[in-house]
Amino acid sequence: MALQERGTSSSNSTNDKQEQNHNRVITIVFLALFIDLLGFALILPLFPSILDYYSQTEDGFYLSLQRGVDWFAAMAGIPPERKYNSVLFGGLIGSIFSLLQFFSSPLTGAVSDHWGRRPVILMTVMGLIASYSLWAASRTFGVFLLSRIIGGISKGNVSLSTAIIADLHSPKARSKGMAMIGVAFSLGFTLGPMMGAYLAMQTEKGEVFYLRSALSALVFSVADLIFIFLLLPETLPKEKRVPSVTSGFQAAVDLLSPLALFQFSAVTRGKESPSEQNVQNLKILGLAYFLYLFLFSGLEYTLSFLTHQRFHFSSMQQGKMFFFIGITMAVIQGGYARRIKPGNEIRAVKRAIMLLIPAFLLIGWAANVTMLSAGLLLYSFAAAIVIPCLSAVVSGYGTAAQKGRVMGILRSLGALARALGPILAAAVYWLAGAEICFTICGAFFLVPLALLRSIKQQTKEE
Repeated sequence: MALQERGTSSSNSTNDKQEQNHNRVITIVFLALFIDLLGFALILPLFPSILDYYSQTEDGFYLSLQRGVDWFAAMAGIPPERKYNSVLFGGLIGSIFSLLQFFSSPLTGAVSDHWGRRPVILMTVMGLIASYSLWAASRTFGVFLLSRIIGGISKGNVSLSTAIIADLHSPKARSKGMAMIGVAFSLGFTLGPMMGAYLAMQTEKGEVFYLRSALSALVFSVADLIFIFLLLPETLPKEKRVPSVTSGFQAAVDLLSPLALFQFSAVTRGKESPSEQNVQNLKILGLAYFLYLFLFSGLEYTLSFLTHQRFHFSSMQQGKMFFFIGITMAVIQGGYARRIKPGNEIRAVKRAIMLLIPAFLLIGWAANVTMLSAGLLLYSFAAAIVIPCLSAVVSGYGTAAQKGRVMGILRSLGALARALGPILAAAVYWLAGAEICFTICGAFFLVPLALLRSIKQQTKEE
C-alpha cells in the first residue's frame, strides 16, 4: 500500500514538473515573439511617408522605377497619377517580403527538424538584426529594399515559435501555447505601430524621420537574441529529429509547391490518408482560407496609403488607426470569439465574411473619417473571427501524426496569399483608384463565402 502511494506521489510530482516546464517554455516563446513583433510592427504606419521621402529626395533607383511605371502608364493609355505610384511600390515591397517568408518558413522548419529549434531560431533573429541595421543605415531606396528582403528571409522565426509549442507533449499545453502566440500577435500589432509613429514624431532637425524607429527595432531584435540565448531550452530531443537535413527538405517541398498545397498532398500521400469526404473538405477550407487572406492582405497593404492620400493622415494618425484596429480585435477575441462553441466555427466565419463586404465598401468610398471608422470597425470584427475559427476547424482534421502537416499546409497557403494579395490589390488601386479596388475586393468575398457553404459534415474515422 505504501509502495502504491509512493508511486502515485512520484507520478504526480513528475506531471507537476512537466507542467511547470511547459509553462516556462510557453512564457519564454510568448515574450520572445512579443518583443520580435513589437520591432516588426514599428514600420507599419511609416510606409507611405518612407516612400514619399525617397520620391522627394530624388533617389536614383526610386526615380528609375517611377519612370518605368510612367512609361507603362503611357503605353497602356492610363492617365499618370504619380501619387498612386507609392501604393504600387508599397504593394511590391509587401509581396516580396511575404513571398520570401513563404519560401523561408518551410526551409527553416526543415533545418530545425534536424539541427533543433534553438540554434535555428537564433540564426533567424541574427538575420533580423542585419535587416534592421540596414534599415537604420539606409539613405537610399535600394538599401531600404535590401533590408526588407533580408527581413523576409529571416521571418521564419514566427513559424519556428509555433513548432516549439507543437513540440510540447501535453495537448492542453499546446492549446494554451497557440493561444498565447495569438495574444503576442494582438499586442505586438496594437502597440508596435503606435510606438513607431511616436518615435517618428520625436525626430530632431537634420535627422531622418524613421531613424529612431529603425534603431528601436534593432534594439528589440538584439534584446530578443539575448533573451532567447539565455532562456529558451531546446524542445526537440535528438531522438525525435529527422536523420538528415535532406529528408527534412523533402518534406518541405510539399509546402513550396502551390499545386501540392491546394491538394493537401503532404497529408494524402501518407499511409493513413483521411477519408475522401474529409480530404474534399480540407481542399475547400484551404481554398477559402487562401482567397480570404489574398483579398484581406490586399486591403491591409493599401489601407495606410488610402488614409495617407485621401485624409492626409500623419504617421501618428496612422499609428492610432492601427491601435484602434488592434484594440477592437482584442475585445472581440476576448469577449466573443472564445465563446464560439465547437461546431459553430464555420457559421461564425460566414457571418464575419458577410460583414467584410460592407466594410470594404465603407472604407473604399469613405468621404470622411466617421465613415472610415465604421468600415474599420466591421473590418476589425471580421479579422478577429475568420482566421482563428478556420484554423480551429482545419486542426480537427487528420490523425495526431498528421496535424502538424495539416497546419503547416494552412500556414503556407496563408503566406502564399499574403505574397500575391498586396501587389495585385496595389495594381488595381494604381490602375482604377481606391473606390474600384475596394469594391472589386469586397465583391470577391462572395467566393470564399460560397465555398464554405459547400462544406459537408466531417466524418469521424480519424
